Amino acid sequence: MTETTHTISPLRQRMLDDMRSRKFAPKTQTGYIRAVKRLAGYLGRSPDSATVEDLRRFQLYLVDHGTSPITLNATIAGLKFFFEVTLDRPDAMARMSTVRVPRKLPVILSRDEAARLIAAAGSLKYQTALSVAYGAGLRASEVVGLKVGDIDSRRMALRVEQGKGRKDRYALLSPVLLARLRTWWRVARTQGKMLDGGWLFPGQNPVNPLSTRQLNRAVHAAAAAAELDKRVSMHTLRHSFATHLLEQKVDIRVIQVLLGHKQLETTALYAQVATEVLREVISPLEALPDA
Repeated sequence: MTETTHTISPLRQRMLDDMRSRKFAPKTQTGYIRAVKRLAGYLGRSPDSATVEDLRRFQLYLVDHGTSPITLNATIAGLKFFFEVTLDRPDAMARMSTVRVPRKLPVILSRDEAARLIAAAGSLKYQTALSVAYGAGLRASEVVGLKVGDIDSRRMALRVEQGKGRKDRYALLSPVLLARLRTWWRVARTQGKMLDGGWLFPGQNPVNPLSTRQLNRAVHAAAAAAELDKRVSMHTLRHSFATHLLEQKVDIRVIQVLLGHKQLETTALYAQVATEVLREVISPLEALPDA
């Protein structure tokens, strides 16, 4: 039996070392390597030989082939690191520039739709995981990254370690959510699906956490089962959490902290979709005297 070994080129290893020394998240490292590989595929030769004109043409190629603004900017970020840090050739990026990403309003569920979605999830584990996403406003990666020890019932908070931006924070833990988590903990422990101090939402092997892909598949299946006519993802629950808090008159700066947003501007987007708040605004037309 022959073992297959994958040899990493010295250039890629150097870039990996550069990223590792800066403690880049694994997801970021994968994305940056993917960007350089895509450039190499376009060039048909080693990416370190690219000229300023090559890179300009590569961006045009990506645009002409329908690359989304988000993917385009992510690719440019990876190449920027490669040329500026790994190769020490900052001049190579002179003709590449990021593009503006269109700001779209998020899809929001009503409270009834959120309840139906959670109830339609295929198992108690997924019902509880979706409850955490909606009840605490966590991202999918943050939900699957929770451990049993992250539940602080005394302070009524969830500890979120290394969320987006590699920052820890505390999230909201309501009495209803705590009760659901306790129910899931008891069932999972009885069935031998959860280890002491282990992952709150384990995968098939309890040593490993549930994957974000599995969680996303579960929410899509639940949306279909609940017959929701909206495009639903795990992030929809986070959007709904923020919007419903805003409609409950929670200060937007508090919501910013709960979501872990760096900029208030990001949180302010939800003011545009908080329809209950908008309905309470009185138009100046109403105050005009009768003609």
